[in-house]
Amino acid sequence: MSVTNEYGVTGMTCAHCVSAVTTELKALDGVQEVSIGLNVGGTSKVRVVSDGPLAETAVRDAVDEAGYQLATPQGSP
Repeated sequence: MSVTNEYGVTGMTCAHCVSAVTTELKALDGVQEVSIGLNVGGTSKVRVVSDGPLAETAVRDAVDEAGYQLATPQGSP
């Protein structure tokens, strides 16, 4: 059964940014698909479809490796 999660990523400004984040996320075990709605100057929406749940730390590390930041969810410190 596939699991779909959406994340916010900040700092992306171009197609190269989208490519870098997509490459890092697709390298995670179980990731089937990554799609990104680029929002230059804001928080881009990243949709990840995977075989099962992904650890947020793994997603955060992948985004960091690409050079960007996973947005803090609303209500988080």
